[in-house]
Amino acid sequence: MKRPFAVTLLAIVSVLAGLVAVLDMFRYFGFTPFSPIGRLEFFGVNVFGAILSGAVALIWFSVARQLWNLDPRGWLFVITIAILYLVFAFVALLGDNSFQDVSPAVVISGFALLLAILPGTRSAFGQ
Repeated sequence: MKRPFAVTLLAIVSVLAGLVAVLDMFRYFGFTPFSPIGRLEFFGVNVFGAILSGAVALIWFSVARQLWNLDPRGWLFVITIAILYLVFAFVALLGDNSFQDVSPAVVISGFALLLAILPGTRSAFGQ
């Protein structure tokens, strides 16, 4: 089956989401000397937030590969991880973060979720 444009775009968005998660991980660890949106705090425990962000990044990259290969598990994972990352962003907001701090993750995860539920994308994965 030929890969629809929305699936290709979703795979690219998944890679971007993984890169945002890697950036979040570096900011949680404090490796970036400066950031336009500040340093993230996850209830004062930066290591826990960094580990979670690193795990999410690995999942996003794996999902991108599955989407590119039209593996149906990729479609299910992109929905799951997008919702999970939106929950992480909400929890980070409950800490000492502003919406500006978590907005890249919210925008990319929301866009990925929107692309995943489009009828053309769903039909490409037999849903």
